[in-house]
Amino acid sequence: MTIEQRLAALEAQMQDARDRQAILDCIKRNSRGNDRFDIDLVTSSYHADGLHELGERHISGREYGEHANRAHNALFDANLHNVTMHMCEIDGDVAHAESYSLGVFLDKGAEKARLLAGRYIDRLERRDGEWRIALRRATVEIAMEGSAVLPSGSTLVGAGYLRGSRDREDPSYERPLTPDHGGRW
Repeated sequence: MTIEQRLAALEAQMQDARDRQAILDCIKRNSRGNDRFDIDLVTSSYHADGLHELGERHISGREYGEHANRAHNALFDANLHNVTMHMCEIDGDVAHAESYSLGVFLDKGAEKARLLAGRYIDRLERRDGEWRIALRRATVEIAMEGSAVLPSGSTLVGAGYLRGSRDREDPSYERPLTPDHGGRW
């Protein structure tokens, strides 16, 4: 193998790794945007004509962030979307990804919590050099509900733990991060 061939193979491997990371970053950006009610993050994960399947209907990726915020705010005091196992097949400028997800939702009043486990099944496309979701289909395969208490038997409310917020006041946006920022349960 010539040096040119070796460099070309290395470039192809690096491009594959960069594409995979950009795709995973897009999927994680969507989940973080949902949890922080950051519509810009959610919207930036979809192409302008991207679709998000909700049950039997489709909603524009551009409208999904506002829709999710309204639904989450009406039902829950907090929500966390976790992307776990992730697989991706890339074919040029189109990728198909399957990402396992765990959604944890704290009901209003912080007495009960719900866990939804499923998968995001996405078709992503690279347009103008950027990977975004063209179509998202989500499964829900396990749903559980339980009491939202700590091992001590107390609820989060009054426990003194740092509490995230659903806006840019969340400690994760703070630069530089200091020990004085953020509300407590």
